[in-house]
Amino acid sequence: MASSALAKPQVHGLWAKHLQFHIIGVFVVSVGVAALYKFAVAEPRKKTYTDFCRNYDSMKDFEEMRKASIFQRTK
Repeated sequence: MASSALAKPQVHGLWAKHLQFHIIGVFVVSVGVAALYKFAVAEPRKKTYTDFCRNYDSMKDFEEMRKASIFQRTK
């Protein structure tokens, strides 16, 4: 029976090994999510905003609102 004894379980350093593995995994996942957000949400949003600001004509918009009688005191 001595020759077929089970191997001893790892006791020392098990928590540190487990923690190191999960810290690396969490770091990789968080960098991936941050990159995905930057390129899928933030960059298109910035591009849309700059296009809007480049093409926006405030006087044209004001005249359209005035014709629609949104303002009470202007004619």
